[in-house]
Amino acid sequence: MLPVGSPFLPVFLCVACNDLVASGRDRKPNALVQVAVIDPHKQHLVSHACTEIVEANKDPLFLTGVTFPSEYPASPETLVKLSVYDAKDKTQESVSKHFLLCMCVCSSFLGSATFSVGDLLRAKDERLTLSLRSSDGVCTAGTVVVSRLKMGEMEEVDVDQITTDIPSQKVRWFGVLLLFFTLFSPSLCLSLAVFKNPVCKVYRFQTVDSKWMLVREQMEECTLSFSIPKQLLALYIQEDMSRVQDLKELGDLSPHWDNLRKEVMTRYAGIISSYQETLAEMDKINGCSFKPSCCKAQKSLEFIPINLHTQRMRVTCPKKTDAFYDIITVGAPAAHFQGFKGGGLHRLLSRYEAEKKSTAYQCIYYSPEHTAKAQEVLSIMSLLQPLITRLVDQLLQAAHEHSSPGLRDALKHLSDKTEQFVHTLKDELVKSALLALHAAQPGYVSKNQKSTPAQSQHQEPLSLKHQDTIPHHKEYDEEEWDRLWANVAKCLNCVIAMVDKLQEEDNTKQDPVPEHQLADVITSHNPGDWREQLCPLVTRLKDCVMEVVEKAKRAMTFVLLQEAACSIPQGFLLQQRRDIVFSQALAALACGFVMRLYAGMQDKGFLRQLHLVGLVAQFESLLSTYSEEFGMLEDMEVGISDLQRVMFKITEAKSDDLSDLQPLVCGRRDHFTVEVPLPKLVFHTLPEEIKEGKLLRVFPVLFNVGINEQQTIAERFGDISLQERINQKNFETLEAYYKSLSEKVPLECLPCFQTQTDIKELLETLGQNVVAKKKKNVEILWTAGTICRRLNGIRFTSCKSAKDRTSMSVTLEQCALLRDEHQLSKDFFVRALDCMRSRLTQGDIGQWEDPEAGAVTENKPASRHFYPIALLLVSSHLLVVWLILSLVFLLAKYQ
Repeated sequence: MLPVGSPFLPVFLCVACNDLVASGRDRKPNALVQVAVIDPHKQHLVSHACTEIVEANKDPLFLTGVTFPSEYPASPETLVKLSVYDAKDKTQESVSKHFLLCMCVCSSFLGSATFSVGDLLRAKDERLTLSLRSSDGVCTAGTVVVSRLKMGEMEEVDVDQITTDIPSQKVRWFGVLLLFFTLFSPSLCLSLAVFKNPVCKVYRFQTVDSKWMLVREQMEECTLSFSIPKQLLALYIQEDMSRVQDLKELGDLSPHWDNLRKEVMTRYAGIISSYQETLAEMDKINGCSFKPSCCKAQKSLEFIPINLHTQRMRVTCPKKTDAFYDIITVGAPAAHFQGFKGGGLHRLLSRYEAEKKSTAYQCIYYSPEHTAKAQEVLSIMSLLQPLITRLVDQLLQAAHEHSSPGLRDALKHLSDKTEQFVHTLKDELVKSALLALHAAQPGYVSKNQKSTPAQSQHQEPLSLKHQDTIPHHKEYDEEEWDRLWANVAKCLNCVIAMVDKLQEEDNTKQDPVPEHQLADVITSHNPGDWREQLCPLVTRLKDCVMEVVEKAKRAMTFVLLQEAACSIPQGFLLQQRRDIVFSQALAALACGFVMRLYAGMQDKGFLRQLHLVGLVAQFESLLSTYSEEFGMLEDMEVGISDLQRVMFKITEAKSDDLSDLQPLVCGRRDHFTVEVPLPKLVFHTLPEEIKEGKLLRVFPVLFNVGINEQQTIAERFGDISLQERINQKNFETLEAYYKSLSEKVPLECLPCFQTQTDIKELLETLGQNVVAKKKKNVEILWTAGTICRRLNGIRFTSCKSAKDRTSMSVTLEQCALLRDEHQLSKDFFVRALDCMRSRLTQGDIGQWEDPEAGAVTENKPASRHFYPIALLLVSSHLLVVWLILSLVFLLAKYQ
């Protein structure tokens, strides 16, 4: 990724060749350009790359680019050799990989030119003239004129033509080969910390006014594919180990509850062991920064997202500033190793909640809302208790220094955090859980039991059948908990009163006093008095806080014990599945957030939107609602929804070292924070709110439209209600985000586009398409993607493996942007699309329709289904089944 203003300035080398000689009078040339590099230190030729074979027509316009990656040790002394061949056989499509063999077999040599990188950099008036010479040393093909262009500049005149020495054999050929060298400056590019292994392609397309635009595609891998899941695994292990320790600290429990506790701890130990093993396997992997689709069902890599890549299209047009469009491609977050026989997370969680409520005979049933509340209380207490302790110490330090301003500031922060702490503990769930924990202790006898203690222990499991109400013990003081948390507030009030008294005495002391009383004032008000008077009160406050934390922690741990005991073993398996899907989704989101942040570092409107409202992250899914992909979509829905628990925080890096610029994850399952470090110079240019550590929100939305043949079957014979529900729900989320954004941020902060359709109109169109009963309604994806770009959002595109359907979607979107925003000639739309797709992997490619360009399809030959006809003829029933299956297949194929 090369953001605007990056110190990595790419320099483009445009080579124009015209009127090349054809070998035959009736055959047009099929030009191929080989690029080789001569390292001056090694003095030998290294075959670097070559262009694709161009279609042999009169005026071929499109050639892909050749990239010199940052890993290549290029220097001004490095020599670059361009060799032009006439390829006679078009069947050699893999020429870019095996071009030496191919050219020897199927090409005739036309000529070559050699120059150094230093010659290119020293060339005057941005041009370098080279001679194209054949193998006998004679200049038979004329002169090559090299035009050197910097990014952001564009040639507005035609490239000089090259005349041949053999006029009778003239066959006009025109093409542009784009080579670019990345010139490194001393400053460090932020993108190197997260993105690596760039793959670039460069094109030159014609606009409607016969000008030329320069289009550069750059795809990169992301190191967060592995680093984020590794950090999450470590946090999962830490959280589960902490949960086990909390269960041990519950104290003595009756035999029934103690046995449940031991079983739950055993389950946690199994998860911890499994996650530790997975983390150890991932630590063994070096050098790889993404998981290919062939490994999607590999257990040791199940936490890693599939094919996570970033793609940036940068467009340079005459008399117009550069524009770039980013998109992240990733396989659908799903638990492929566990499979989808029982469905995905959405269905499994719904079924599990119903079964848990009806079969929880051994424990007290708590709703998912109660369980989430218990986790929230634990999380808040773990944050506030050490913070209150630290603020108390600051208060005492200010008292020791006799600093009135420091005393006021410390007291204000202490009051805010203590009030928040008390408010959290006033929840009725804490009180009821304390009563339930009391009932689970040894020796408890319910008021309904009239038997002896021995009989009570024998009958205990019967008395603890599933109940929706908490058992109450007549000897337990139900008001004790209220007194405990109220004591915290009373202690705080005492501290506030003492501080007010000390400051009032200090003001009185500053008034003029007679000289004979001055000695008495100094004696009675020395700097140590404030600390001595405050110390007993703040010590009491800390003790009350600790006592409340201990009781509340045990109560909430008991609630989570019930939830865990009711969910054995299914709940633990679902938690693992949810961890896996969330890990893949978070890695993709973190990658997109970092990419968007780096690109918008100089955009004040974007930064304002970031800290006032947050960013929308739009996930575009192309999964069908049929067979296994139905389960994948259910997994993906829950995983994307869980991203609402994630916040981002921008911090100042310890140093400019690449290792210190890696994003860090902290938190628990109910709330994670991703910290994104920036170098000091960059960090200090940010708004104050961001520099002060304000947490930044991301609003994830998911829109799905199945486009392949399986979706045709689902729409005719299956169920598409899942897709309809997802689209409707996320449309409401997107609409609410825009309403919040329009209230807090001026619309002038949003980016400008050539197609000035109002966002409200786009939202209305999206809402209409969401409720419309239209098959394969790709307008939903088109409109949602457009809204996301208008809102400065982050774009993701996914299918099963982020290959065929994803690549077709991305290239179509890029060409549509070139047409709508940069005046790509409509006559060249399909040709540009074919050029961008020329090296895509062939596979299961769905049919996409563009409203203006017409249908653009690139179909793989359908795989043939061979049925054992002789066996089918034995049974008429099997023959009928075969006929039905064949009919369904044909309907799906030709839909």
